[in-house]
Amino acid sequence: MCNLLYSFFIASSLVTTMGKRICRSYGQQTHKARLLKKQSVRTATSLSHGGTGGPSFFQRLPVEVLHIILDQLSVLEMSVFSMVSKEITKYVLDYISSQKWRNKTIIQSFHPSACPEQKCTVEHYRHLGLLYKRCTLLLPTKDRLKLIFSKFSQIPCFMLEQCLVPGCTAFVSFGVFLKTLIAGWDELESHRVFNCLCVVTNLMQKTEGIITAKPGVQPHRELQLRLFCRCVLLDPWANQPECQFWLTQLLKPWPMVSQAHLLFILYGPLQPGGILGWQDVVERALTPGSLWSLAEAISFLFGKPELKGWTTPLMFSIVMELTAVPEPWHLENLARFLLLCGNHVSYTVLASKALFGHVSEVSRLIIYIILVCEKDGYHMSWVVNIVQQIFKVFSTSTERFFFIQHLENSFSQLTREICESIAENQAEDREMLFILLESSARFHTKFLHTLLK
Repeated sequence: MCNLLYSFFIASSLVTTMGKRICRSYGQQTHKARLLKKQSVRTATSLSHGGTGGPSFFQRLPVEVLHIILDQLSVLEMSVFSMVSKEITKYVLDYISSQKWRNKTIIQSFHPSACPEQKCTVEHYRHLGLLYKRCTLLLPTKDRLKLIFSKFSQIPCFMLEQCLVPGCTAFVSFGVFLKTLIAGWDELESHRVFNCLCVVTNLMQKTEGIITAKPGVQPHRELQLRLFCRCVLLDPWANQPECQFWLTQLLKPWPMVSQAHLLFILYGPLQPGGILGWQDVVERALTPGSLWSLAEAISFLFGKPELKGWTTPLMFSIVMELTAVPEPWHLENLARFLLLCGNHVSYTVLASKALFGHVSEVSRLIIYIILVCEKDGYHMSWVVNIVQQIFKVFSTSTERFFFIQHLENSFSQLTREICESIAENQAEDREMLFILLESSARFHTKFLHTLLK
C-alpha cells in the first residue's frame, strides 16, 4: 500500500496548494464571481449521492485529483481501497466505468506475439475479478452483470468465433475473471450469470448450429465452442461441484443425441493438429489417456446421486449415444472408456445390455476390458468383480451358464481372429496375441481363486 500512502501525500499537497491560490484570489473577486467559481469547481462531492455530516477528505478533492490518486494504484490495491466505505466504493466504481480506464486496464492483448507471458495476463484478470466483485457488491445481481458484461462484450477475443488466432489466451483470462467474480454466489445467481452470458455471446444459438450438424464438418467452430466452454465455464472449477453445475447447464437444453454430441465436442480426444478425433475412436485403439477427460465428464454428471434429473437410465442412454458417435466405437476404446468411468457406469452399461438380451456383445466387451486391464496395468480383480455382478443379473442357472459359455467362446473367437491376422503378415497383431494370452491366464487365475476361496 506504499503507492496508496504516496498518493494521499500528493493529494494533500495539491489540495493545500490549490487552497492557497484560491484564498489569494478571493480579495480580488466580487461576490458574484466567487459564487460562479464555487459552482464551476467539479469535486468528488458531485459524484456522490449525498451524505451525512461534513464533507470528507475525498469529497473536498476535485475529480481530477481523485483520479490522479486512483491512477497510482494497481488493480489489486484499488479493489482493497474500494472496501473502505460505501462512499469510496462509489468513487472507485465511477472511475472504473470511464472509457479511459477501460482502454488502459481492461483491453489487453491476448495473442502470444504481443503477450509472451500468459501468466501475467491471467493474474491481471484475477485481480480485475476481485475489483469488480468488491465494487459492485452493493448492486443487485442483474445490475452487476449488466455493468460487467457491457464492458467485456466489447472485447472481440472474449466472444465466440470472433478471434481465430492460435494460442489466444482470452478465454482463459475470461474464465479466471468470471470464477473470481462469482465465487461464493448461490445457485440462483449462477443461473442468472449463465443466462446473461448466453445472451451476450449468443451461446445457445451457436451451440445448436454446431451440434445439429454432421460431426467433423465444422472443425474450427467445434474447437471454438470447446475452448470457450472449457476455458470460461468448466476448467476453472476443476473437480468442484461448480463444474458439475456448468456442465449441466450446457447439456440440459438439448435432446439426448445432441447431449452426447456436445459431450464429445467438449471432452473428446483431439488430434495433434487440435481437431476433434471423431473417426479416431472408431477406426483404431487410442492411447490410455485420450479418453480420460470424457470419462471424467461422465463421472461429473453421474458421480453424485443427489444431482437432480440425472438418473441411471439416462446415464445408460447417454453413454450408449456417446459411444456410437459418429459410428460405434472400436471395442478397445469402448472398454477403456468404461474402465475409466468406474465401477458404477461399467456395471450399469454391461448389466443393461445383458438384460436386453445382448449377451454375445457383453461377453466380447468384457474380453476387451480384460485386455485393457492387462495393457494399462489395472488389477484383474476389478474385472472379476464385474463378471460376478453381471452373473447375478441372470435369474436362472441356464442363463448364467449361457453367459459363461459366451464369455469363454469370446476368448476363443478373438484368439482365432488375431491368429488369422498374424498369418496375413499383420506383425502388430503378434504382440496383441501375447497380451490376450497373458490376460486370459491372469483373469482365469484370479477368477478361480475367487471361486475356490
